[in-house]
Amino acid sequence: MQKVVGVIGGGQLARMMHPAAIAMGIELRVFSETENSSAHSATTRVGDYTNLDELKEFCKGVDALSFDHEHVPVALLAELEKSGVAVRPGSQALIHAQNKLVMRKKLASLELPMPAWQEIKSEEELKNFIALHGPEVIVKTPIGGYDGKGVRVVSEVSQVADWFSQLDSIGGALLAEQKISFTRELAILSARNPSGEFKTWPLVQTTQISGVCAEVIAPAPGSPNIELAIEIARRVSEGLGVVGVLAVELFETQSGDLFINELAMRPHNSGHFSIEGSTTSQFEQHLRAVLDLPLGETALVAEHAVMLNLLGVDDSNTFVERYQHAMAIAPNTKFHSYEKSARKGRKMGHLTIVGNDLESMLKEIRSAHQVLTK
Repeated sequence: MQKVVGVIGGGQLARMMHPAAIAMGIELRVFSETENSSAHSATTRVGDYTNLDELKEFCKGVDALSFDHEHVPVALLAELEKSGVAVRPGSQALIHAQNKLVMRKKLASLELPMPAWQEIKSEEELKNFIALHGPEVIVKTPIGGYDGKGVRVVSEVSQVADWFSQLDSIGGALLAEQKISFTRELAILSARNPSGEFKTWPLVQTTQISGVCAEVIAPAPGSPNIELAIEIARRVSEGLGVVGVLAVELFETQSGDLFINELAMRPHNSGHFSIEGSTTSQFEQHLRAVLDLPLGETALVAEHAVMLNLLGVDDSNTFVERYQHAMAIAPNTKFHSYEKSARKGRKMGHLTIVGNDLESMLKEIRSAHQVLTK
């Protein structure tokens, strides 16, 4: 009998799961918030993911339920689990991706490397944290932040006065973190199935622009502590009970130390290179994991893979109109459109190139990117 995977959220991650599902004979059903979502090619239901009755109806006949985003209230997911739905990752794991304070507390109990941090409930507590770890610190809203949203670099309490005025709506407290002096950002993607099988992809280097991932190089150049990164990923995945793909974003310091920055429990921007670049893509692996199938090999198919995000430049350029011009100068580059309406800063698609000469690969893919975004 054909397996059925339900996905909450109709964004680009659900969209990119669909070809992998087709290849494996899996039916992908998407619960989208809007008509004509990025994942419209899959079987789609439009509804409200905060409505338990709608979620229960969607889950009828689904072998596993997973996610394009991490915003479904865990209380609703717990109710689905009580009714027999295989929610993967489960509610008790997903809460760590939804609430950064819950995440920090759990990672601390696992004795994993992190920046110094503190739960902040008053202006005085933040003032003292800045005095101890400043002159600048990072302040985050525990819930609702992503792609740089809900994150501020502050040196004065007044810079987050608006957040203090609405604590109840953003998690009841703020999260203050030491501002790590890092040399670069890295990410380690892994996958784990309910049987406990665990695999990782190569450690990658990521470059952010305004808090949004812009470029990924796999494997990370230089000599990062790969074994430590893999051990961190394993301990997070097992310690939090994650099923499916897990992304652990890391800071690397001058001395080579690694500190955990953020977690995501779903396919992740830093793993898009794997579609063309790995034996098993993160999207195929995620489907395998949530259905408790054996996991695929994750090795690169060439020495290097590079991914560049296509971030919206205005309200009209969807990039597709300029594909032919970029393709003419970048024959080795692969193009991915998310079929979204144009908007400045929006993730509209990405480019990938795979090969053995990193310098020439970077030159080609960056040239294609420049043609598309000018």
